[in-house]
Amino acid sequence: MKKLEIIIKPEKLEDLKGILESCKANGIMISNIMGYGNQKGYKQMYRGTEYTVNLLPKVKVETVVAEAAAEEIVERVVKEITTGNYGDGKIFIYDVQDAVRIRTGERGEGAL
Repeated sequence: MKKLEIIIKPEKLEDLKGILESCKANGIMISNIMGYGNQKGYKQMYRGTEYTVNLLPKVKVETVVAEAAAEEIVERVVKEITTGNYGDGKIFIYDVQDAVRIRTGERGEGAL
C-alpha cells in the first residue's frame, strides 16, 4: 500500500478529485494549507508600499491506495494537473506498512 500526499493549487481540487474517483481511491482527506516552494511567493503593492506575500494558499490531499493504483494516480496527476508554471505542486509517496479498519478489525488492503 502507498500513501499519496498531493499538494496542489486550490483551483485544481475538482480535477484531482475526478482523477482519484476514476482510479478507485476509496477515501481522501483534504486540508487547506499555506506555503511556498521554488516560487517564493510574489510581490504586491498596497498604498504605495511593496509587500512580499510568500505564504500562498495550497490544498493537501492525502489518500492510501494499493501499489498498482498509486502509480496510475501519479502519472495522471502529473499529466492532467500541470500548468507548466511554478507552484503546480508536489506529490509525496510513502510506504504504508498496514491499515486497520476499527469497526471490523479488518487489516491490509481490505481495510481501505
